[in-house]
Amino acid sequence: MRFILFALLIATPLRAETPITAETFEAHVTGKTLTYRQFDYVFGIEEYLPDRKVRWSTAPTECLYGSWYPQGDDICFVYEYDPTPACWTFWLKDGALVALSSTGLPGEELHEVDASARGLPCPGPDVGV
Repeated sequence: MRFILFALLIATPLRAETPITAETFEAHVTGKTLTYRQFDYVFGIEEYLPDRKVRWSTAPTECLYGSWYPQGDDICFVYEYDPTPACWTFWLKDGALVALSSTGLPGEELHEVDASARGLPCPGPDVGV
């Protein structure tokens, strides 16, 4: 019970902030590869390409290709092999993104911990086929 109360207290200021717009999100991410942390562990790395295309990786050389689009205050992602959208609310805190899944609980936010101009080392689609 204490953990839940603590998580709510920590998350309350973030929830009170206004989510960023799709235009602000696009300007912040396009042309970058961002690393996200959750609970002090790397959650994943996403490369943001032109035209709202993305490459998502949770392991070296394992990448999913997809795209993102705005839906209300959320930014939703769809990836190859899974058409189910994954929607997130994004905020900027000290110049870095903070995101909470539409199905997440306060305290489960992702935090941008690195931004790079380097792309992900992903093999092209259908390599070796």
